Amino acid sequence: MKPDNSAHREAGVLAGIVPSVNLAAEAGRMDFYERARSRNLAPLWRVLHGLVTDRPAPRCVPAMWRYAEVRPYLMEACQLISTGEAERRVMVLENPGLPGESRITQSLFAGLQIILPGEIAPAHKHVASALRFIIEGHKAYTAVAGERTMMEPGDFVITPSMTWHDHGNESDAPMVWLDGLDMHIVNLMCASFREGYPGKVHPLDRPEGAAMAEAGHNLLPVDQVYASQTSPIFNYPYKRTREALDQLARFRAADAWHAYKMKYINPVNGGWAMPTLSTWMQLIPRGFNTASYRSTDSAVFTVVEGTGSSKIGAETFDWGPHDIFVAPSWVAHEHTASSDAVVFIYSDRVVQEKLDFWREEKAGV
Repeated sequence: MKPDNSAHREAGVLAGIVPSVNLAAEAGRMDFYERARSRNLAPLWRVLHGLVTDRPAPRCVPAMWRYAEVRPYLMEACQLISTGEAERRVMVLENPGLPGESRITQSLFAGLQIILPGEIAPAHKHVASALRFIIEGHKAYTAVAGERTMMEPGDFVITPSMTWHDHGNESDAPMVWLDGLDMHIVNLMCASFREGYPGKVHPLDRPEGAAMAEAGHNLLPVDQVYASQTSPIFNYPYKRTREALDQLARFRAADAWHAYKMKYINPVNGGWAMPTLSTWMQLIPRGFNTASYRSTDSAVFTVVEGTGSSKIGAETFDWGPHDIFVAPSWVAHEHTASSDAVVFIYSDRVVQEKLDFWREEKAGV
């Protein structure tokens, strides 16, 4: 009779089993494991290698969403459900490696939100912080903590944690933006709260442009106290961002790995604009090829202008305006611009930096 190797097979197929564990001896330990399980105990040595990996092992994969292919679904969603019923009419960008989890990376959410003329997305607030990156449309607004701002393509708009916010479209055309949220980080910490506002919109008690007047000109009110870690500026207009990139490119050589890449900052402390989401805008000149780069933060890229291609791991994606793609943690990527290209990027780098997790690797260094 052949020996029963079922226990050996069970141990061997455990993806995280420590290589030094004696598989031949595992058969004699199964009764112990079962008795321990009855007391809610489990042997670390069977899973340690999968818990503390030699290097990042992302479940998300390189992926791309072509806007021309996605937009028809947004328009069809408008025919199927109202903002009143849906509250937020959003099509989630689900990473193919994380199906059904509403994740574009393991820590980040991304979705495309659409509001039709005359519609209002009702006011609510939640612990999760959100960014809005405007894809198409004009004369739609978001109201945050009692102040309204009009939104234009390329604008980076912030909704801080636990602030009332609603959105509306006063134009005659659809408005589409990318929603990026840290909800998966919040849920990991089991810290989520959410409230709906009794009315459809929250009252406005500050004039439009107040936040920019207070903090957007390298000056701050002398006696004002800013308790939040989020930037007091909640709309960073694309026009200003584009001008800053152009001016930088006039006198500074392009970085080998990033070309011209500038981060959005909080003018109060000079840090990242948001406490849980890092955000940048990147200019890649025509014909420029960035050197291979990887870091531990998975990143979401949204093309604003231009065309080009990106090699992410073994995948190559050709892209144009409004296309969205993702580079997972510790997967090398490089970009080539066939015309002057501008790309918006967000990731969880700021969280990793605060926890001393973050690491990068530049090819050739």
